[in-house]
Amino acid sequence: MRRMSVPLFLLILILVALNLRPALSSLAPLLDRITQDLGLSTLAAGLLTTLPVICLGLFAPLAPRLAGRLGAERTLSLALVILGIALWLRASDLTLLLYLGTLLCGGSIGIAGTLLPAIVKREHPERADLFTGVYTMALCLGAALAAGLSVPLANWLDGWQASLSCWALLVVIALPVWRLSMPHPWPRRLPAGQHDAPRLWHLPLARQITFFMGCQSSLAYIVFGWLPFLLQQRGLSDVEAGWLMAASVMAQVLTALLAPVIGRMGRDQRPAILLLLACSAVGLLGLMVGPLSLRWLFAVLLGFGQGGSFSMALTLLVLRSNDARLAGALSGMAQGTGYMLAALGPLAVGILLEFTNDLDVIASLFALILIAAAALGLKVGRRQRICLRDDGSPEVIDG
Repeated sequence: MRRMSVPLFLLILILVALNLRPALSSLAPLLDRITQDLGLSTLAAGLLTTLPVICLGLFAPLAPRLAGRLGAERTLSLALVILGIALWLRASDLTLLLYLGTLLCGGSIGIAGTLLPAIVKREHPERADLFTGVYTMALCLGAALAAGLSVPLANWLDGWQASLSCWALLVVIALPVWRLSMPHPWPRRLPAGQHDAPRLWHLPLARQITFFMGCQSSLAYIVFGWLPFLLQQRGLSDVEAGWLMAASVMAQVLTALLAPVIGRMGRDQRPAILLLLACSAVGLLGLMVGPLSLRWLFAVLLGFGQGGSFSMALTLLVLRSNDARLAGALSGMAQGTGYMLAALGPLAVGILLEFTNDLDVIASLFALILIAAAALGLKVGRRQRICLRDDGSPEVIDG
């Protein structure tokens, strides 16, 4: 098959990636309004932020199997269709439709987000890490736009429902471009069992990448789900809290692009991972318990850390796998189990807020997650790769 040109592939990649975060980051700035309008408890609001992350984990392992039967491109088209419908359903003042749409958003994003790293590895294997950085940049941009514009749109359109529905327009733009520009071949017929992804759970490196993905994603989804709400507890307005989150996510764009380059400079990725986690720690803990006069600096530092950490985690999926099939299997495992673990973070914040409004307690939870991520980063940053033996079983080799 003729390889698609780099500029066209980048355009398609960016358009699709822009859709994979607004469903998550558009809700948090409006969470206080939604809970008041619908009469939701703090725990119910916590479930609203946690359920899509759980669905990310539940549906991510299905992506390689669906791709094996429908083709990766056709499966991603289906995910975009479901995402558009889910965003429309979620923009409802009926609690049932709000939760149903939120669940479908998480499931469709879980499938699409798992497939894209494998497609990048297949289309441009020699530059897969740099393309992953561009993909992560587009994720951050979509998240920042939704975080910053959700409250202004709600004010302008006179309702949070209309604000949430606006993000379906990105799907309307991206889906036709993806469908018409990207070939949608049916997969080759293989003997029974060969569509199944290689099983990697017995490999320590695969488990470590999975848990690292879970820890850094847990912090990311806490920020997406709770940061504006927590900042409002410190006395900030909903508009400023939303823009602080948007500034933080916009800052992610820079390190999302640079993290793969920085990671290639040394023998391994451990120094870069620790530096990025340190930025996340200063930024997040500063926003929780630091001086509010430095809140914009803390927001930018948090963005630098989280954008680079997420980009590095996605880059590890391609750097630590030897081919596109292994990249897909590792992506499904890391994003599946990892996102299930990540869902515990927003849920834990919701539970803690039921019992206390003390942000020192919340900050202590963040510190524990950051320490676990750093310990795992020292493991996954070593230069190793997962390969297939002659008999088809996976193994880890150095180099």
